[in-house]
Amino acid sequence: MDNNILRNLYVTMLRIRKAQERIADIYPRVPRRIQCPVHLYIGHEAIAAGVCANLFLDDYVFSYYRGHGHYLAKGGDLRMLFAELYGKRTGCSGGRGGSMHLVDIKRGFMGTSAIVGGSIPIAVGAALAFKMRKESRIVVSFFGDGACEEGVWHESMNFAALQALPIVFVCENNFYAVKSRLAARQPKDNIYKRAQYFGMPGIRVNGNSVLEVFRASLKAAERARRGDGPTLIEARTYRWRQHVENTFFNADILDGRSKEEFATWIKRCPVKTCESILLRRGLITKSGIAIMARKIDKEINKAIRFAEESSFPDSCNLEE
Repeated sequence: MDNNILRNLYVTMLRIRKAQERIADIYPRVPRRIQCPVHLYIGHEAIAAGVCANLFLDDYVFSYYRGHGHYLAKGGDLRMLFAELYGKRTGCSGGRGGSMHLVDIKRGFMGTSAIVGGSIPIAVGAALAFKMRKESRIVVSFFGDGACEEGVWHESMNFAALQALPIVFVCENNFYAVKSRLAARQPKDNIYKRAQYFGMPGIRVNGNSVLEVFRASLKAAERARRGDGPTLIEARTYRWRQHVENTFFNADILDGRSKEEFATWIKRCPVKTCESILLRRGLITKSGIAIMARKIDKEINKAIRFAEESSFPDSCNLEE
């Protein structure tokens, strides 16, 4: 891999990680500055970074409620993200969408949804439009393992394969739907193999390895741009926080998971894994990492000030 690409992937992951950590710190404070529920992306960073690195500005991304990482990896503005979380008019959704409904059309980020599997058929529709217009653009649909249990997922996969649409389906399999393990919901741990029933490639990757994700999504994106149809990528990862941040009681980060399982996955940190590769290749030094981290911290601080100083949207007249 090109060294500049690898370095940029690391910067993207570190930026996502630090932004999410700041949100986790701000969210429970009283008085509350973030009113909307937030589903943090900590632990998933390599997936968003690796996939979106293969996209162009005019390619489309559709996401789900855990979409902060996808937004930032697609080139999203940190200021607009924090402003949206604060419910301010300068947010990417005008302060009316909140954490689970991010939209930034200028960056090809076409929306997130709180409905499990809700954005998948919309992504397929966008891919159909690209094909009908004979454009070279592609679509990426991000979703969790729980979405694979929705009927609309099967319908969307079937239609995308039937029409050879330019779309990449990316399942972020973190093995839990809220507190319910994958093994308690699905008879087999084989999400990627289900692609074969629709006549499309299915690939399983280590979702904590940004190199694996990047390479798999590069092939899938190239296939889609050639007009050869969709690909399903199952990226196996793990979330570090509870399903959703909660201010009403002292939520347990383990969220019903065992300490042993949690500790095993923490050791597989996607950010640290990429960092070790950079250090081993001599592409960065520990002091360079510290400088990079401070730069990102300053960027986040500016974004938070921007959000705090921005105004709220005009009130709605519900009678109109």
